Amino acid sequence: MSRMDRERTPQTSDPTGGSQDLANLTFRRMRPEDLDRVVEIENSAFLTPWSRSSFEAELRSNSKAHYMVACEGEEVVAYIGAWFIFEEAHITNIAVDSSRRGRGIGDRLLTEFVEYCRARSIKRMTLEVRKSNEVAIRLYKKHDFKTLGVRKGYYTDTGEDALLMWKVL
Repeated sequence: MSRMDRERTPQTSDPTGGSQDLANLTFRRMRPEDLDRVVEIENSAFLTPWSRSSFEAELRSNSKAHYMVACEGEEVVAYIGAWFIFEEAHITNIAVDSSRRGRGIGDRLLTEFVEYCRARSIKRMTLEVRKSNEVAIRLYKKHDFKTLGVRKGYYTDTGEDALLMWKVL
């Protein structure tokens, strides 16, 4: 049984004092029954959200897809997904419920997912992020992602550039 195959409560404390807030978080693989909540979070987080059918296809038919949720009690409050291609994880999406942002949930979720990747012999992680998404960029930099380049006009909804970020594990 892998780390993400069972619910897990992290043992670390938050140096910013938010450990009490985050003590009830558990992390596990995303399941089909999570999709209503995941789609709700996705719709509130992104200008051009993924559809429910996209998430269903990821869970059902994409052998390279790996998704994790963070829960408070039984409620899904955040999620992250990536495609594992050889020794690389390409993060496809990460989002936190809008009413719970700013509490360190995204930070904890990314920490858990990095450990999940390491346990599967992933050597590198990559992602694209909107150049204007300063909150996400700070989170990724905190986790030692480095900016390697810019993808011009990457986001078709606005034509905004994306930063290409990379992390070696």
